[in-house]
Amino acid sequence: ETAQALEAKLELLISLIRNAEHLVVFTGAGISTSAGIPDFRGPNGVWTAQSKGQPLPRAAVDFSEAVPSLTHQALLRLHQTGRLKYLVSQNVDCLHIRSGFPRRDLAELHGNCFAERCERCGIEYIRDFEVPSVGFKLTGRSCVCGGKLRDHCLDWDDALPEAELRRTETHCAEADLVLCLG
Repeated sequence: ETAQALEAKLELLISLIRNAEHLVVFTGAGISTSAGIPDFRGPNGVWTAQSKGQPLPRAAVDFSEAVPSLTHQALLRLHQTGRLKYLVSQNVDCLHIRSGFPRRDLAELHGNCFAERCERCGIEYIRDFEVPSVGFKLTGRSCVCGGKLRDHCLDWDDALPEAELRRTETHCAEADLVLCLG
């Protein structure tokens, strides 16, 4: 693709974002690869390597030490300027939250490996360490209300979280522009 064609596409994207009244963005693993976290389906992804019988890629950094990428920061800026209304992520790496993106405008459809939720009151705790379990298992810690905490990271056979899925559907129905990144 020529530089001129790429620039024309970029100008179109900028125009679409500027004119959008309800922008929703979906993100996947590709936006975290520059932060050192491998994706699944890319040329160097986990499933790609597995299908070729190659060793699985390792994260360049520990999940707990990963920092938000320029893409995470750009999405935060779009939200801060009022352009991005809702962000939907399939990532479990907590990088959107670490970037400062507000939880109320973020759906983490596959959960968050750094989150625990109280089964009694629903409060969410974001940890600076990776919670060692997946599949909404009890973590052995308690909430300030006395309720038990569960991890908040989906396992393969878990359903998507209903409340976040409903909010996603609502925002997508209102959207005049939806972008998919990563």
